[in-house]
Amino acid sequence: MNRSSAIRPRPLGRTARRTALPAAALLALVLAGCSDPAGGGGHGEPDIGEVAVAPAAASLSLPLDAYTDTDAETARMGQVQQRLLAKCMARYGFPYEEVRTNGSAAAGGPEGRHRTLFGASDPVFAAAHGYDTTAGKGRPVKPPAPELSESAAVVMHGERAGAGQGAEQPPDAQTEEEAARVDSGIDVGGQKVPAGGCVREAYRKLYAPTKDSVDLLFPFGLASEAHERSKGDSRVTQVLKNWSACMGKSGYTDLNDPYEVVQKLGLEADPGGPKAVTAAKADVACKGEVNLLGVWVAVEKAYQERLVEEQAETLALYKKQREARFKLAAGLF
Repeated sequence: MNRSSAIRPRPLGRTARRTALPAAALLALVLAGCSDPAGGGGHGEPDIGEVAVAPAAASLSLPLDAYTDTDAETARMGQVQQRLLAKCMARYGFPYEEVRTNGSAAAGGPEGRHRTLFGASDPVFAAAHGYDTTAGKGRPVKPPAPELSESAAVVMHGERAGAGQGAEQPPDAQTEEEAARVDSGIDVGGQKVPAGGCVREAYRKLYAPTKDSVDLLFPFGLASEAHERSKGDSRVTQVLKNWSACMGKSGYTDLNDPYEVVQKLGLEADPGGPKAVTAAKADVACKGEVNLLGVWVAVEKAYQERLVEEQAETLALYKKQREARFKLAAGLF
């Protein structure tokens, strides 16, 4: 999917230790260090500097991480949104029990967030679980939807009772500033229901309080754009050719990149089975042999740095608003 639109600033809408390298990895390293003809400016391929040798995926750090919530922070913001929803419902006299997850997300941290960004990369995990990225995490428990009376449902969702599918819906609002000027046209217990109901109000209070609120997914859009650009970079395409050749020697032919291994080898039904484990071990070994992670991480980091510089003003605003969300969360608990 083309994510170029995601990098435009907009308000919210709908050193690793160096070791001896095999010849193929040395070639990839030399290619990775080449400067682009544009001199690393805003166009062409950026300079990447020193390339780490076989960095550990679990400890990778990229520039846009500074603007991205960890698993624990994401879980916390989910709880904050639920608390805001409960407070909104209480204004109309409806008790609302906040939905709780099984807490598994809260155990996560910054380390490991890029563990699978470049496909299988951990030899220990690959040998034990192949391509089964859910191994050891347990199945997430989806909380049951709360039972609501008809009036409570109207307040929660901001939709008129009995409105069938395809019926004209009441107006919504993108920000809380806008919501203050929008009449939902729905009254419950003598009070006007907020545009979009309490669900939307809770979201707006947390993520879109003012007209200059930056899209929650803005940093994700930048990271996705950097990754897409990196995949077309000549240094990455060369190291992918080296990886593909290595995989071919192990009997896995016609593989262009690590993202198509599971599908091309027919491993979807049993990503952690013996066949998958054998392939994953070869995959990780080939990545190490050609230093795929070292080269690709350096290239991806360079593209992220370029985007961070280009979008510095919007990212500074996003960071300020993110800190405000954390402050709001501290005041609610």
